[in-house]
Amino acid sequence: MLNRLSQQRYSLLNVDVVELTSNWSYRGIISPYTRIYYIGAGLGQLSDATGNIKLEKGYIYLVPSYTMCDMLCKDKLTQYYVQFFDDLETGSSLFQNIKSIAKVSASDLDFQLFQRLIEINPERGITKSYDPKTYENELFYNDCQQKNLRQNSSTFYETLGIIQQLSSRFLNFETHHTRPQSVQSSNMVDTVTYILKHLDSDLSVSSLAARVDQNVDYFSRQFKKHTGIRPLNFLVQKRIERAQYMMATTALNYTEIALHLRFDNLSYFSKTFKKITGLSPGTYKKQIYLAEFSVRV
Repeated sequence: MLNRLSQQRYSLLNVDVVELTSNWSYRGIISPYTRIYYIGAGLGQLSDATGNIKLEKGYIYLVPSYTMCDMLCKDKLTQYYVQFFDDLETGSSLFQNIKSIAKVSASDLDFQLFQRLIEINPERGITKSYDPKTYENELFYNDCQQKNLRQNSSTFYETLGIIQQLSSRFLNFETHHTRPQSVQSSNMVDTVTYILKHLDSDLSVSSLAARVDQNVDYFSRQFKKHTGIRPLNFLVQKRIERAQYMMATTALNYTEIALHLRFDNLSYFSKTFKKITGLSPGTYKKQIYLAEFSVRV
């Protein structure tokens, strides 16, 4: 089963249809996975470094991984969505050369594909909050992966096929519609990607600023402008999220995890972990054990 997943390009996270209201309003969203939307009714808006894109009936939309965007619904919006990783096999996204949100006319088949994807993947919607900043973490990704592992072969391969069909609708977008992206936005997207891929490396704000040829103060202001959080806080937060994932999926002890993620000592790691998660590492580990035990029984 694990080999089956590792050999495939796509990995489903969520799929569902939702009725959004004005509460759907988020800024500075940058995710390591790809989104595709189909709009059934209503109006909304996505914004990226190139401008505003209207969400409207009759179109499907692609938000490539690591594309920084704002999301807005002023009234009501019926949105079909699928979120997925598309870089498992090669280490690079199928859409890596598409640097902005894509919009193409929808077909009847697109609608039918979304309906079928939801039908064969029930209860795979986002349930707690539609704010990506509240659920985007390693545990969320691992939970979705575990659900994929529990799919039977028929559902697994049909899911991959549908995602591939929907993805293919945007493969001409790079050639014909790619819009320019600001240098600053491109630098910040590159920085976020670099951080997420090197959480176990010796990173500092000064080294990150040097990568994009900026002084530390200017870099920090630009990073916060584009992400809503200072670079050091972002780095620490993502390291704690990675620690949560490692606690759930490996046999490493707390000291080994702390050292792997470049925390100076176990005491600092424990204090930081509790500050961000609200739980000590020990309490968090017990919760994981109890959750796993309840699933087994």
